[in-house]
Amino acid sequence: MSHVSDLIATDIEQYLHQHERKSLLRFITCGSVDDGKSTLIGRLLYESKMLFEDQLAAVEADSRKWGTQGGDIDFALLVDGLAAEREQGITIDVAYRFFSTDRRKFIVADTPGHEQYTRNMVTGASTADVAVILIDARKGVLTQTRRHSYLVSLIGIRKVVLAINKMDLMDYSEKVFRQIEDDYRAFAQKIGLAEITAMPLSALKGDNMLEPSTRMGWYHGPTLMGYLETVELDETRQQAGVLRMPVQWVNRPNLDFRGFAGTIAGGTVRPGDRVRAQPSGRESRVARIVTADGDLPLAVAGQSITLTLEDEIDISRGDLISAAAAPAEVADQFEATIVWMADEPLLPGRPYLLKLGTRTVNATVTEPKYKVNVNTLEHLAAKKLDLNEIGVCNVALDRVVAFDAYTANRETGGFILIDRLTNHTVGAGMLHFALRRAHNIHLQPVDIDKAARAQSLGQKPAVLWFTGLSGAGKSTIANLVEKKLHAMGKHCYLLDGDNIRHGLNRDLGFTEADRVENVRRVAEVARLMADAGLIVLTAFISPFRAERAMARALVSEGEFIEIHVDTPLEVAETRDVKGLYRKARRGELVNFTGIDSPYEAPESPELRIDTVHQSALACADQVIACMNARGLLG
Repeated sequence: MSHVSDLIATDIEQYLHQHERKSLLRFITCGSVDDGKSTLIGRLLYESKMLFEDQLAAVEADSRKWGTQGGDIDFALLVDGLAAEREQGITIDVAYRFFSTDRRKFIVADTPGHEQYTRNMVTGASTADVAVILIDARKGVLTQTRRHSYLVSLIGIRKVVLAINKMDLMDYSEKVFRQIEDDYRAFAQKIGLAEITAMPLSALKGDNMLEPSTRMGWYHGPTLMGYLETVELDETRQQAGVLRMPVQWVNRPNLDFRGFAGTIAGGTVRPGDRVRAQPSGRESRVARIVTADGDLPLAVAGQSITLTLEDEIDISRGDLISAAAAPAEVADQFEATIVWMADEPLLPGRPYLLKLGTRTVNATVTEPKYKVNVNTLEHLAAKKLDLNEIGVCNVALDRVVAFDAYTANRETGGFILIDRLTNHTVGAGMLHFALRRAHNIHLQPVDIDKAARAQSLGQKPAVLWFTGLSGAGKSTIANLVEKKLHAMGKHCYLLDGDNIRHGLNRDLGFTEADRVENVRRVAEVARLMADAGLIVLTAFISPFRAERAMARALVSEGEFIEIHVDTPLEVAETRDVKGLYRKARRGELVNFTGIDSPYEAPESPELRIDTVHQSALACADQVIACMNARGLLG
């Protein structure tokens, strides 16, 4: 009995070892509604024997309830996991499924076909090596087919299976197949897709899925499973490139060991190889390649390792270790394609967090150069990007980063944009190249700094940021505070919203995008004035929290005082000496804060002022007291 148990244990161990060493292929399926994506994946799962008995029983029951194949198994129900999908017969979310054969492991992403779910498709495609684009043999190449192909090209998937499905409904006609193949290849050439394998299928009947179809003897290419089991992985191409390893963690368990942990994003590395830490540019040689299973003589793309170096050089999380002979580029301004994924639009000038590899930096995006009509590939003028829109923009960062063009390396050229307040991912981007000015424009060092300027003025610099609705009393109170500071011998300057719009910002309107740019310019001017040692007062509605957070981040800790002039809308309207609220109520003024444009009240300002129960003079005294309490006037 013990001998039998040992044999079973040995067999299991051998199976697990064999399974562990199999390569992993990630692929996506995409196509128009009802092209048979979910049926195709369900067939692959069923034929690869990856279903447990209870799963099979469940799908048989679901087939009787939701199915479209009479009493037969509806393979699509193995993948369409959401109740809404089953009821409508469409795919909404990205559905990931794992299966395995004797030759390879697979993760397939079934991506939605509708235009409103573009962000879902981009998410599913971001890690894929192969795209299976389905076409209904009855319908041929559709607008959605072109859109999906463009997105596949954009994301950088190089290998495409053109799966012409439902051939059983076209009597397995070679003429139909060849016509669709020719139409698609003509379009694919325009968007740079070259590695295309076309195959005629019937996912429902199983033709050319695992075994060659006896009903299409005219086709001599691979079956779908045969192709998926043998196609070269993108990882193989990455391993042939140059070394790139984003540093995930600096491992220092004791004084005698300092290693840099991360996953290799490209190329190979051996002990003795000369490497460069970026963006610093310092170079050294690899001493050891450390793993949990011992040191390695060679590590390749896709492996998680720890590198130790021969020299003590400064490397931190977010840095990039590159081959010294072929380093990545370093810059802080780029051109990029951005896929917008948030309900709120991308607004030029608004600050976001940008995550590239393991590094997170502050970023702003310029007005789009153009957006792309993903159905026609036209370039259209755009002031902003809305949900699911794709545009080409310039991106500016607050520090330099190391990067590659996305076409060269998806790991070191792809990024996400994150909302600074909610931490939600709002966009995904692909870097094209560094802007020329990123290399030609440098900060000029000066000998006199902010501290020296403030000392000569005998004061501490500060930015007093008054925010509130129109009519709240911001300018009135700020003017009184400036008079009090001037009387105390302080050097100060008031930047008032109306006054600035007569000069510096006279080219801006009142759209959300223009309001963002209005505050960005004022924040930069305030930063320069604070750098000169002045006390700066700004009186602007500044309706959005993100821009006020950006203004705060521009100056040193403790120098920014956010003052919420908290006046209810109904009270502000009674003070409407300019008649602006009345015009807004009549529809003569659009995008007016508080009426048809939002005001995001500060959540934790340094000072909240109640102008309903206090006079303007008392409010000004409150501001002075706040400055005193923070040591800004001492």
